[in-house]
Amino acid sequence: QVQLVESGGGLVQAGGSLRLSCAASGSIFSINAMGWYRQVPGKQRELVATITDGSHTNYAASVKGRFTISRDNAKNTVYLQMNSLKPEDTAVYYCNADVKYYSGSYYRDGNYWGQGTQVTVSS
Repeated sequence: QVQLVESGGGLVQAGGSLRLSCAASGSIFSINAMGWYRQVPGKQRELVATITDGSHTNYAASVKGRFTISRDNAKNTVYLQMNSLKPEDTAVYYCNADVKYYSGSYYRDGNYWGQGTQVTVSS
């Protein structure tokens, strides 16, 4: 019923910047929290940043001051501006959203993940 599609990953040198986007589509009534997580092989997926529908933000200590999360509610899209990138930021980045969607005559709540986008930072 709901799909999240990420874009904007790629290869960048240390100190560079990237901007990730994640667009939600489907039978959406509203979106509460949206966020970005990342995962490297052999490790658990970790929180990078989250943002509520009221634009309250939360960041992992490792990215605070370098990354900025924002959202465009009219477009059901969340962004992650990543500056001063470090090799340790290399990971697959996943978008996540808490969505209230239409299902027949009802509203239902669901948590959804995107397919992931690779970010590689070279030293």
